[in-house]
Amino acid sequence: MAVLGTSVLTYADWAKRLDGDDRRIATIIELLSQTNEILEDMLVKEGNLPTGNQTTVRTGLPSATWRLLNYGTPVSKSTTAQVVDTCGMLEAESQVDVAIAELNGNTPQFRLSESMSFLESMNQTMASTLMYGNTAANPERFMGFAPRYNATSSATAQTANNVIDMGGTGSDNTSVWIVMWGENTVHGIFPKGAKAGLNHEDMGRWRVLDTNSNPYYAYVDHYKWTVGLTVKDWRFVVRLANIDVSDLNSAN
Repeated sequence: MAVLGTSVLTYADWAKRLDGDDRRIATIIELLSQTNEILEDMLVKEGNLPTGNQTTVRTGLPSATWRLLNYGTPVSKSTTAQVVDTCGMLEAESQVDVAIAELNGNTPQFRLSESMSFLESMNQTMASTLMYGNTAANPERFMGFAPRYNATSSATAQTANNVIDMGGTGSDNTSVWIVMWGENTVHGIFPKGAKAGLNHEDMGRWRVLDTNSNPYYAYVDHYKWTVGLTVKDWRFVVRLANIDVSDLNSAN
């Protein structure tokens, strides 16, 4: 039971969700909830690829020449490059034993109370990945802001021109980000032809298996969020890096 209780709801979990001695579902105080305004602030657009978005950027300009009479003009051209940003699929699944869900006679509210925790968990995971996701280390995710703006020398990366080192040397540093969302600057993406945002599907009653491969029936909910980030023009993001948190606290 100790193993089962880590992934599925138990009778003990059910008991903790009743409001006193009656059979109503208690209002759960979400002490673990966070405020992630960046997810509400971020512009999101449909990508032009089934897996994300491809951006064509100008990498070189044609040359212009001062011409003398009776002398020709050299032919020149511009150059471009294509950058592909991929999306990541964040998913979760809830299985609640039908017998537990129907104990209190208020099955919809009981399932909703569990769904709220999944929505908050996905919200926090998405916000964290938006900032720190690194496909080099975790290819199943998408590339966030920090790996794109992790250099302070322009010799290492062009984006370093927009990274301002604030000189913090302690172990408790943070960053302040300035992002100008726009269709041609920076925005979130979802795959071509896919749905935007967090999608929840009530799968209904399913025959599932326990850890001993014995069947039982459970209400199953599936959550899916497919999203990525594209920085079309690196000049529209600025990072103030290595800010000592103690300096922020003293300023307040």
